[in-house]
Amino acid sequence: MGNERFVTVVLVVFLAVAAAASKDLDYKDALSKSLLYFEAQRSGRLPYTQRVAWRGHSGLTDGLQQGVDLVGGYYDAGDHVKFGLPMAFTITMLSWSVIEYGEEIAAAGEYRHALEAIKWGTDYFIKAHTHPFVLWAEVGDGDTDHYCWQRPEDMTTSRQAYKIDKENPGSDIAGETAAAMAAAFIVFRKSNPKYARLLLHHARQLFEFGDKYRGKYDSSIREAKSYYPSWSGYEDELLWAALWLHRATGRKEYMEYVVENGGAFGGTGWAVTEFSWDVKFAGVQIMASKLLQDERNLTKAQVTELEQYRAKAEHYVCACLHKNAGDDDGSVNVHRSPGGMLYVRQWNNMQYVTGAAFLLAVYAAQLEAAGGRLRCAGGDAGAEELMGLAKSQADYILGANPMRTSYLVGFGPKYPGRVHHRGASIVTYKRSKGFIGCMQGYYDWYGRRGTNPNVVVGAIVGGPDGRDQFRDDRGNYMQTEACTYNTAPMVGLFAKLHHSTTTSLSARSSKETPTIRQVVSRRAIYRERAD
Repeated sequence: MGNERFVTVVLVVFLAVAAAASKDLDYKDALSKSLLYFEAQRSGRLPYTQRVAWRGHSGLTDGLQQGVDLVGGYYDAGDHVKFGLPMAFTITMLSWSVIEYGEEIAAAGEYRHALEAIKWGTDYFIKAHTHPFVLWAEVGDGDTDHYCWQRPEDMTTSRQAYKIDKENPGSDIAGETAAAMAAAFIVFRKSNPKYARLLLHHARQLFEFGDKYRGKYDSSIREAKSYYPSWSGYEDELLWAALWLHRATGRKEYMEYVVENGGAFGGTGWAVTEFSWDVKFAGVQIMASKLLQDERNLTKAQVTELEQYRAKAEHYVCACLHKNAGDDDGSVNVHRSPGGMLYVRQWNNMQYVTGAAFLLAVYAAQLEAAGGRLRCAGGDAGAEELMGLAKSQADYILGANPMRTSYLVGFGPKYPGRVHHRGASIVTYKRSKGFIGCMQGYYDWYGRRGTNPNVVVGAIVGGPDGRDQFRDDRGNYMQTEACTYNTAPMVGLFAKLHHSTTTSLSARSSKETPTIRQVVSRRAIYRERAD
């Protein structure tokens, strides 16, 4: 009991210090930098508006060997393979951020950059979907790519392209790409209706393709299996795509698909504690539960099925709040580090943190709109508590943590300087146009002890371990490599937090400044409640 009390006291003290530190966090700056990161990850011919000046054109012959134009898109992380599944998930989450928080993003002056980040991905998907039943799913080979350490402008590795088709299906990547294009349709339908209609056309075809010819893409494209294997299967992506198509079109058949396949596809069966590029069930369940609020004239059978989705959504949210009943083995509740970070697993844990923070914010809004409370075995929770947990995760990322390190690169006084990123770790092509060979990059740049010559601003690295420890080392790729899908969910959340903070400050400034007696009285009440 003595040790437990000591740990509790230490955690309370740290959280109090973190709360004080978080008051000064500039969420608008975090939002701006997070969107800048996507420009650093661009493949293809860069536009004249490119702001990340240390990058140059790359991958200009992608698809040439196969007779198809696959120039463009994004590199997923610190290497140069274009993996379709995580790229599509990145675009879905960027689009969802704009759908939920577009006004807040616009108020921060970043709406144009958000749409540019989405369109860079969707332009590529349009190219990659060359036939109703053909989708080019990957460019480059992870094995040969990882053999080299080069700038993207110097690439000498294989640019072999891989596709799915009727004989080699990939329902997961077809479904996720359909979801991305349907979500992007919602983003562009007012500002660019012609482009939006094109996106919706592709989304519908891809969903039909994925549903009609079912199979896991990593069984058809073996080269993806070692890097982005589809452990969760393709069922969650098909449900995910149907929900996004329903949200985009309002057509009942997509909702019926979700209702009728909830049991068989695991949507109403899987109780999960993570959300990621692979495991979409929590996102599916939260979106499906919203239909109970938004849809009219639901049948009794539909309500019953959607209630099951909501029960599983609540399991996920309660798990993040650590309020589910049962053994604390990671399958019932999400672990927390001593500093309060949600912790799922060692490799790139920040992807689970950012995804959870976004879903918590979205579900908090649903709770608030319904005027209800979340019922967890460990106690009820309101929208304010959910949003508080989402904010705490954002603050942790931005530096309110035991290491006093911002895991958003370029933000704050201290952040990782040795990010595991080929382009950032080698002198920019614009300063040194001399060719850097495959192994030369390893010899001259990878092993350097100094910080990277280029700062990959806005990247969210893999982050610390379950004890809040972080080692800033280029070779420590489990912690120092950043991915596009780490940052994408935070675009919306940073905008939301910036808006909430500025609104709160404005409201407080309009009130009379409290007297010393009032401040002392409030502190006394807080201490009494804490006791």
